[in-house]
Amino acid sequence: METLAVIDFETTGMSPEHGARATEIAAVLVRDGAIVGRYQSLMNTGAYIPPFIEELTGISNAMVRQAPPAEEVMREAAEFVGGHPLVAHNASFDRKFWDDELARVGLERRQDFACSMLLARRIYPDAPNHKLGTLVEYARVPVAGRFHRALADAEMTANLLLRMEEELMGRFRLEAVSHELLRAIQAVSRRELEACVERYLRKEAV
Repeated sequence: METLAVIDFETTGMSPEHGARATEIAAVLVRDGAIVGRYQSLMNTGAYIPPFIEELTGISNAMVRQAPPAEEVMREAAEFVGGHPLVAHNASFDRKFWDDELARVGLERRQDFACSMLLARRIYPDAPNHKLGTLVEYARVPVAGRFHRALADAEMTANLLLRMEEELMGRFRLEAVSHELLRAIQAVSRRELEACVERYLRKEAV
């Protein structure tokens, strides 16, 4: 059975291209419909956390000063994730920080990301919006802790992913949902969802 790694970062800003750095990372392993592993750590990059970010996340400059060095944390996180395919909510955000922080320790991502936000837009088009907090309520996903803390967000994203996989399996009579199928679904419009799944099944049958 395929294992997926769901990751989440808390950061000092929106993009490493503008000098933002990670303050916390979590990774949750999902296999066979359940969470089977967790990793979480604050990380000290030496970067300053602005007051509004501190208020949003609850992560203070004092907390990260006492945290392990970012290099140590990223090596541990990379080892924990291994080669498992990746998932994140709004993956374009987390992918930038994952790639940037890995590069700083001489490592490189080799696997692709699936984005639970893009998937939810196809699978739950009637949700009020596709922010994680809204989808947790809409899909009746358990609240795992404070939003904007890495482990809680990663666990809620993982459980949202499992709920969407259940939805796809029920709707299309699938035995399982692969990362490859998730990547295919996120690349099409919601109107093309059924055709996308049918193409995938035909390909698998060959």
